[in-house]
Amino acid sequence: MQLTTPALCRLGAFALLIAGPTPALAYMGPGLGLGAIGSALGIVGAVLLAIVSVVWYPFKRMLRRMRGSSVSAPADRRQSTPQS
Repeated sequence: MQLTTPALCRLGAFALLIAGPTPALAYMGPGLGLGAIGSALGIVGAVLLAIVSVVWYPFKRMLRRMRGSSVSAPADRRQSTPQS
């Protein structure tokens, strides 16, 4: 069976009609709406923070290696500790 141009157009139109949105006809109050918006923003924020943290940590290590600084405490802090 070979698909001709008109048949392909009809198939595409049918697929668009099937994939189209249908109204839910349901009431969503302000509490549920704000909760849904807050949850969506929280999920987006968590994903963005995860991406930034995965990118930032290697970048921070690279900067430390380039500068030559160590991870230990500064010298003035080490000398200010009380001796027993």
